[in-house]
Amino acid sequence: MAGTKKQRAASGTLQRIDLLANRAADWVVDMIERHWKWVVLLSWLLFCAWFIFNRSNDIRFFKLGDTDDNMRMMQVRGLLHGQGWFDLRQHHLAGSNIHWSRLVDLPIAGLILLLRPLIGGAAAERWAVGIAPLLPYLLLLFSTALTMRRLVHPQSYPLAFAALFFAGSTNGMFMPERIDHHGWQLAFLALGIAAIVDPKRIRGGLTLGIATALSLTIGLEMLIYLAIMGSAMVLFWVADRDERDRLGAYAVSLSAGATIGFLLFASYANRAAVCDALSPVWLSDALLGGALLFGLAWLSPADWKRRLALATAAGLAIAAFHALMWPHCIHRLEGVSPEVDRLWLSHVREARPVYLHGAQVAALILALPVTGAVGWLLMIWLNGGDREKLRRVIAAALPEFAATALLFWQTRTGPAAQMLAAAGAAQLTWLLVPWAWNSKLAKFKIAGVSASVIATVAVLVIGAGAAVPLVVDYIPAKKRTASEAAIDRANSQCASLWGYHPIALLPKGVVFTFVDLSPRLITVTHHDSITGPYHRNGEQIADVMNAFRGTADEAHVLIAKYHSDYLLTCPKSSTTTIFMSEAPKGFYAQLERGDVPSWLTPIPLPEKSPFKIWKVAR
Repeated sequence: MAGTKKQRAASGTLQRIDLLANRAADWVVDMIERHWKWVVLLSWLLFCAWFIFNRSNDIRFFKLGDTDDNMRMMQVRGLLHGQGWFDLRQHHLAGSNIHWSRLVDLPIAGLILLLRPLIGGAAAERWAVGIAPLLPYLLLLFSTALTMRRLVHPQSYPLAFAALFFAGSTNGMFMPERIDHHGWQLAFLALGIAAIVDPKRIRGGLTLGIATALSLTIGLEMLIYLAIMGSAMVLFWVADRDERDRLGAYAVSLSAGATIGFLLFASYANRAAVCDALSPVWLSDALLGGALLFGLAWLSPADWKRRLALATAAGLAIAAFHALMWPHCIHRLEGVSPEVDRLWLSHVREARPVYLHGAQVAALILALPVTGAVGWLLMIWLNGGDREKLRRVIAAALPEFAATALLFWQTRTGPAAQMLAAAGAAQLTWLLVPWAWNSKLAKFKIAGVSASVIATVAVLVIGAGAAVPLVVDYIPAKKRTASEAAIDRANSQCASLWGYHPIALLPKGVVFTFVDLSPRLITVTHHDSITGPYHRNGEQIADVMNAFRGTADEAHVLIAKYHSDYLLTCPKSSTTTIFMSEAPKGFYAQLERGDVPSWLTPIPLPEKSPFKIWKVAR
């Protein structure tokens, strides 16, 4: 009898636990579906906490690891110290012409002004560059959730967030200290995808036009994907006359947004017919395209063949206008000379194809895009019976396919490829998880664990693109040579605050140094320099690269050209490998051998300093 009572009590306890578990599950599902905006906000806060925890030392030591992050900081400082709104020349780098816009400067400057009275100027800068990159991530998560809710299921978007957690290249653009413009451009790209799949036509068209205009105002890096999405608007209309409202709304918001972006943010330099930023070149293209697209939407003949003919004519008109009016913008938008390309741009690591970065790195970059591409193809197949939705799915998938293909041209498309793949990966997971959970595997056990549970976990890991990163972590990396380790150490130390501290104590002057060192130098010291890795400044880049490659006499002429007070090098850093391999008898190699010309006087530095510095005789 006692045993029976205990059994009934135990059974009752299990039933109560099961009831509570079911209620908790129902509450979670209800939150995910009905209160999804709060779930997105909470997810963003969790991502932010994780990012800040991972990069706390970077925030503490003001580790702006990329040259562009340092330059962005200097642009913001210039704005806060009274530099003209439309003046984006970097006067600490011999007046270097920077092709960016002030749009991305605004949140950083706003955070500094907000925090400065509370924690002081230095700490305000430190925390502003820690917080600012996290802001566009909220827009990215919100847009991704919208895409998933509109294409897959209202409860499916957390799976896309899980995929984004393993999107290392994408998340790298939003980490604390990563204040360059790429994070905002990725966020606007995600918003554009959400707009494409919006079933409400006018809202979708307006949103895509605004997202496109904002992205163009920042820069042209996403131009290919923006063009694909714009073309989709036209093809929607060709396939369905009722899509004219979407097309017309897109045309108006794109034209108006690009005009406002140009008027408010185009620098003095960008008001010329330059090819690498929102300038009269791209503004005129956008205005002509907007006018023609609005005309198409207004006409909207009933026959799809006539619509296709009109769309083709409009596309040819825009292409002809661009080719005839701006023939110099048909080729590479950077417009660098062959010399600058040979001396500098061809050595930029992110401009190389993914397969040249080694098998492990390539696998880490490609894992999620490949998984996402499979998921997008699956989504296309699943929606084959709904022609209207199918069009939206294909249009949303094409940018991901393009970004993945472009990885085999330049690795810099990795962040976009991974971000765009998240929805496809989530679709794959959404379909396979119920199959794994409810399959006949449930009756089998492996080490006491249900095989269906193991299969479900495997699907989640693979579908989120996490399988490759997890496996790669357990594959022994190729042992680095002593030379490679020395290069890594030099690159790190020559970006450190402690490394620059003795340099900062020297009397202010113009420092002639490597192209990649200058932005960090002017950010953490009071010195000026010559130029950074910014393609508009081809003459200065060529002078710096040639100075270290040429003879000592040629270097003297080039260093004196900029009235330099100091010469600074970082031995064994990546840049020096170029000089040593391409000019083994050049000026830098001479310095490394200890053969210092008489017009240079060594300046003592601490024993462990990663730098060498000399005073230049005038």
